Amino acid sequence: MITISGQSRTVHIPYTLVQDEDGIWCAHAWLGSSGGANGNGATREEAVADLREAVQMVIDEDGVPEQLEHTLDLEVA
Repeated sequence: MITISGQSRTVHIPYTLVQDEDGIWCAHAWLGSSGGANGNGATREEAVADLREAVQMVIDEDGVPEQLEHTLDLEVA
């Protein structure tokens, strides 16, 4: 859930999650023309929580990237 101008709404933001050579978990989301956001942590959960904060800061500053305004949910086998 993302908060935009005091209103909550759900925006689907794909991200990657990898563990680096030092054991730190790194999460990254590409936000189009706004660039990207990164999160790091000792656990997957910490990295994703850090990423969530970073994404919220980008959206607070730049708004929701246009390509995230519309999503399509598909069920695949």
